[in-house]
Amino acid sequence: MAVSASPKGGILSLTIKDKQSLYAAYMPYLTNGGLFIPTNKEYQIGEEVFMLVSLMDDDKMPIAGKVVWVTPMGAEGGKKPGIGVELSEKHAHVVQKIETYLAGAIESDRPTNTM
Repeated sequence: MAVSASPKGGILSLTIKDKQSLYAAYMPYLTNGGLFIPTNKEYQIGEEVFMLVSLMDDDKMPIAGKVVWVTPMGAEGGKKPGIGVELSEKHAHVVQKIETYLAGAIESDRPTNTM
């Protein structure tokens, strides 16, 4: 899969290389937008996290957010474990970039990593 995440001293690293993976990871229904980060590490709702995110081969962008969704290991339906992170307000430019990449696809009813 083109989405990978790994903890690096408390910082998550997420690389999304294609539109399908971006669609599956993006959480447009959150106030400031969000991303699903696959991880086996345990996080709590409300916990602040820091990420280095690379979208479609762009340079890595430092992004802060808070955990608003947790999919535990062994979740129903074979969902991959991970966390949903609502982006900080100051990262509106990242949401605009994501929505530009996903133009026309955001309204799709295809399943994502969270819904």
